[in-house]
Amino acid sequence: MDRAELTTEQVLKRDIPWETYMTTKLISGTGLQLLRRYDNRAESVRAQLLDDDGLAYVQVFVSILRDIFKEETVEYVLALIDEMLTANPKRARLFHDKSLATEDTYEPFLRLLWKGNWFIQEKSCRILALIVSARPRTQDGGVANGEASKIRGPTINDVLKELVDWLCTQLKKPSHPSCGIPTAINCLATLLKEPVVRSSFVRADGVKLLIPLITPASTQQSNQLLYETCLCVWLLSYYEPAIEYLATSRALPRLVDVVKSSTKEKVVRVVVLTFRNLLSKGTFGAQMVDLGLPQIAQSLKAQAWSDVDLLETLNHLEDGLKDNIKKLSSFDKYKQEVLLGHLDWSPMHKDPLFWRDNISCFEENDFQVLRVLITIMDSSTDPRALAVACFDLSQFIQNHPAGRVIVNDLKAKEQVMKLMNHDSAEVTKNALLCIQRLFLGAKYASFLQA
Repeated sequence: MDRAELTTEQVLKRDIPWETYMTTKLISGTGLQLLRRYDNRAESVRAQLLDDDGLAYVQVFVSILRDIFKEETVEYVLALIDEMLTANPKRARLFHDKSLATEDTYEPFLRLLWKGNWFIQEKSCRILALIVSARPRTQDGGVANGEASKIRGPTINDVLKELVDWLCTQLKKPSHPSCGIPTAINCLATLLKEPVVRSSFVRADGVKLLIPLITPASTQQSNQLLYETCLCVWLLSYYEPAIEYLATSRALPRLVDVVKSSTKEKVVRVVVLTFRNLLSKGTFGAQMVDLGLPQIAQSLKAQAWSDVDLLETLNHLEDGLKDNIKKLSSFDKYKQEVLLGHLDWSPMHKDPLFWRDNISCFEENDFQVLRVLITIMDSSTDPRALAVACFDLSQFIQNHPAGRVIVNDLKAKEQVMKLMNHDSAEVTKNALLCIQRLFLGAKYASFLQA
């Protein structure tokens, strides 16, 4: 059988020659007795044995992985440990008992990550992630007890770095075509709760490996992968260096696409939590508004979710987006954009409330902002800036009581007329709108535009 397709159930049906290992002194007599009592027993019997002698079994399992290299036996013991931890993840604490303080319980799993077949790699990764996450901590989050007093093997930071390196390798070039990436993401979703892992992951340039995986899903398997990927992004949204990378990537548009199309509540919840974390960071708020998130949030609120916390989070997000719209629509922000000549379709340009509430501000400094808009129309080579300048001039004409007179006095007509023959359809469309309002009046121009 192809070892890449092995299952835990198949591996656990094997008969391992424990007596031979005892004869060659690879396991002790006590170890043999423990294994005989445990082998091929019902789940309830094994659970009771672990409740009674869990530490002894952990010691036996770790010693076998340390001293025995036969592939079938290694697979079998990894399957036993995986089964044990899957049934009760709290058993991972046994690997940190004080009696194991001088034993490097990480080394066998780290070694097998790189040297084994896929079954061995996957089990080693899963087990190692659970063991690392279960290590004892002090109140300040540091390691404690036996963890701090280990005298053999690498430090916990070394272990985490090597584990992160392996996970990034799987995301780049998976060992298994269909399971490599899901396994890596599953482990990352567990490990990224730790600041030291976030740091290692960012330093390994791992964030960019997550972005392509943020895509709408259709099958149960792809939905789980999407959920765990978004969970990783959410955990990274608490770490500033990761946020800096997310800001310059396609992460936000992809997350918006996911939340628009997903019907899975857990996916929507973790994406909305990510939005809430990022909202106040850098330019994320402005990007979210540009991507239509306020309308999407309203639509999501109208749906019947069973999670009360999701609705509360949506309310927080919606309030935050409203605050961002207000900030984006301030005249100072608009004036800065115009004076810098960086005109784009930011939300304020097409917001009727902005023009109604701020129209008198255009009179400041002898209509300075209008004069700069006209200069942009005369000198800029950027079609987007030209189109926005024409549109804004038409908005001023429409909203200011003396708009047509003022714009005519500033001699803007000639610049606008030239732009009606521009190569860009976006420029000519907005130049035409401006001329209509300048010549025909706001109401008639609006009628023609419709």
